[in-house]
This record gives sequence, structure tokens and C-alpha cells, in this order.
Amino acid sequence: MNAFEQLIGGFATALSLQNIFLCFVGVFWGTAVGVLPGLGPMAGMALLLPLTFSMDPTGGIIMLTGIFYGAMYGGSTSSILLRIPGEAASIVTCLDGHEMAKKGRAGAALTIAAVGSWVGGTLSILGLMVLAPYLSDLMLAVGPAAEAILMLIALLIVTTVSNGPPIKTFTMIALGLAIGTIGLDSQTADARFMFGQLDLASGMSFVALAIGMFGISELLLSLKEKIDERPKTPGLRELIPTKKEARESVGPALRGSGIGFALGIIPGVSHIVSTFVSYAVEKKLSKHPEEFGHGAVAGLAGPETANNATTGSAMIPLLVLGIPAIPSTAILLSAFQNHGIQPGPLLLTSHPEIFWGLIASMYIGNVLLVLLNLPMVGLFVRLLRTPMSYLAPIVVLLCAIGVFSEKASPFDLYVMAGAGVAGYLLRRFGYDIAPALLALVLGDRMESAFRSALTISAGDYGIFFAGTAARIFLGIFAMIVVVTIVSKIWAARRMRAAR
Repeated sequence: MNAFEQLIGGFATALSLQNIFLCFVGVFWGTAVGVLPGLGPMAGMALLLPLTFSMDPTGGIIMLTGIFYGAMYGGSTSSILLRIPGEAASIVTCLDGHEMAKKGRAGAALTIAAVGSWVGGTLSILGLMVLAPYLSDLMLAVGPAAEAILMLIALLIVTTVSNGPPIKTFTMIALGLAIGTIGLDSQTADARFMFGQLDLASGMSFVALAIGMFGISELLLSLKEKIDERPKTPGLRELIPTKKEARESVGPALRGSGIGFALGIIPGVSHIVSTFVSYAVEKKLSKHPEEFGHGAVAGLAGPETANNATTGSAMIPLLVLGIPAIPSTAILLSAFQNHGIQPGPLLLTSHPEIFWGLIASMYIGNVLLVLLNLPMVGLFVRLLRTPMSYLAPIVVLLCAIGVFSEKASPFDLYVMAGAGVAGYLLRRFGYDIAPALLALVLGDRMESAFRSALTISAGDYGIFFAGTAARIFLGIFAMIVVVTIVSKIWAARRMRAAR
């Protein structure tokens, strides 16, 4: 069957009553956690991850993915109405979106953000549908040695593009890899770093660590912030942009789609990068760059579209390579693995109903986002008016229920609490905790591929330099190292010259 026929089969799966309901739950919950400052897609997905363990794999993945792109959109609401980004990728939206709201165009700004998100999401899903089968066939030729190098490249990219200093990012990656070694060895069943604690036999709970390091630490940081502004609810008529605003948003939305899709394919490149690049491009192309930061429509439409376009293309490394490109897709990888499914080049042939059902559900979910969010602006405004001191206990309770429901283990609650405090302290000292969770997820697969390659070669490390794929990946690895070093040296020289 060709891609179109398979997509039709995917719609047959996604349009079942159960999967439509789960898609609705995902985008609704994702929008809610995206709107609320202090939460985001990672925490929202981690909270509902345990519920998917007893679900049909397709339905569970559809729901979690809905949370993912729903939260990406939801962050724009608080950014526009309050100048408070619901999640990090909505920082750029604050610049011109809130300025439009101050000029009485909050409704139009929300509509432009919603439609732009739909355009970016839909075009990126189309790209995912077209590219994924070809990349999957290509990856089938990659052996364990090349796969181990590919995992290493992903971690290297995370180090180079992370917001923090490279040494701190490297430290967090090392921490994630170290945590991943805890538990029984998957090949020999030897106990590793368990210290007699049987609760660690299956390793540290990823759900507990993710909820703690993202959800709990975000709440601890948010409790220090106060919301003094009270947003007003736009009327239905105010949601309609003027002809001039609609015309000015078309070009930025199309360019943002291309920028977001291209950058989302690269593992380690977050939504923040694509939104800032889109904003910079629109400002450069604008005939009136002085309007940016003062309510420019292009400064809102471009980044918002790029944001959701990145969400779609970020699924390509996960589904085709089995690599979580960003922290949120690490949750999806964990959900796949909990059902005994390994994303990668074999996913399209071994589980086509999941792959095509997921793509079809993303089309449906993007439509649901537009239909849900604009009429529900009033509800989200009321949520934003709730003091975080009241919301925090409810969220902590939900976190605890989510962690306990995974294995009914009280030990995991201690892990969640400890991870929350550790995440809070690390972030206070300028450490980015996302690389640690990415390394935790990638570590098992990298170790397995590394040991499988050495088993095949009878302990000969030359296998990592043999084969076309391995050599290509080694060349890419070396190129990234060289480019990073040269760029650091060049930047240092420019700083010295500026002085």
C-alpha cells in the first residue's frame, strides 16, 4: 500500500469513538497544563503516563501525543493575556502577543496563534507522513555499532544546543547515564548500584523522576512568582482578526512552518530555538522592523506557527530512529517501551496501525485544538486568575497519584519528592535538567547497542569503524565537534576584539 492508503487506514483507527475521546482528553489536558504557569508538556504527559499502561497502545500514545502538542499551543494563552509564558517555547509570544492584547487586540492575537498553530501542525504532519517511510527504509540498514554512534551523536547535539554552559550540560548527561545503570543488568541479571534495595531492581522509575524533576521543581519555582495582572475575557467578536492582520500573518505562518519543521528534525533542538529563529527571520524581512516588540502581527504568527511545526517534525527522530529529539518525546518513548514496542525503522512494518493511527490522530487533534480553545478562552482566563498557592497542593496530589498508580510503590513517592527537590536546586544553580532525562532514556539503548556490537565482533572495537553507516555517523560526530570548537574560538575572539 502507498502512504495515502495507509493514512486512510490510520483514520479508520483514529476515528473510533475510544480514540477520538482519548485525543480530546489529550488536547484538552495539554492545553490546560500549557496555560497554567509552572506546568508544561513534560509534566502534563508524565502525570497521565501511568494511565496508558492499561490502555490499548494506540489509544495511549494518541492521548499522550495530544497532550504534547496541546501544551505547545496552550502556552500562548497566558503569554498573550498576561505576558507569562505557560511553557518555555511561548517566551517569544510574550513580545508581540501581549502588546497586541494591551492595544485591545487580545482576541485577534489568540485567533492568529490558534490558526497559526493549526497551519504549522498540519504542514509538519504532512512532512512526517511523506518523509518517515523513506527514512525508515534507510535506517533498516544500520547495525548496532552505527546505532550506538547515533545515540552518542544525539547526546552530543544536546550538549551543543543546550541553554546552559557545556560543562553543566555534560554533567547532567553523565548524571542521566549513571542513573540509567541502576537496577538488574538486562543481559546478565547482575545487581548494579542497588545497595540491597529491591525496589530498584527494575531501575529508577522514569515517571517518578520526570514528574519530580519537571513538575514538582516547576511548582517550587512558580510559588515564588506572583500574578498581579488580571486578564480580561475577549468577546466572540473580538476573536476575529481584521483583513490587514490576517494578510500580515499568512507569510510568517508559512515561513514559520518551514523553519519549525526543519529544526524539529534535529535531535536536541527545542521549540525555543525554532521560535527565536522564526522571530529573527520575520524581523529581518519586515519593512517595519521597529514595530517588533510593539504588537507586530508577524512577530506573533511566525513563532507560534514554528512552535507547532516543530512539534510534528520532532516526532520523526522518535518514530524513525527511536531517538527522543526533545524531553517531551522521551515520555512517548517510555510509553512505547512500556507496551513492549520499540520505536524505530521497524515500527512502520511491525506496528503500522500505531504509526498511521497516530499520524491521523494528529490531524484530528489539530482541528480539535482550534475548535476547543477559542470558545474556552473564558475558562482559561478563570484558571489564570487562580493563585498558584491554591493550585500547587492540587497539582502535587495529582503528581503523587500518577506516580503511585504506576507500580503502587511507596518508594517511588520518595523518588519523586527527592527528584523534585534535586531538580529545584539544580535549576536554581543554572543546570538544565532536560539533558539528564534524555540521557536516562537513551542510555539503555546506547548500552544495549554498544554491547551487541562487541558481542558480534567478539570484543573487537574495530566494528565501530567498519561499515558505511558507522563511518558516516563518525564523520558527522567529528564534524559537530570541530564546528563547535571553531565557533567557540571565533566567539571568544570577537568578544576580545569588541573590548
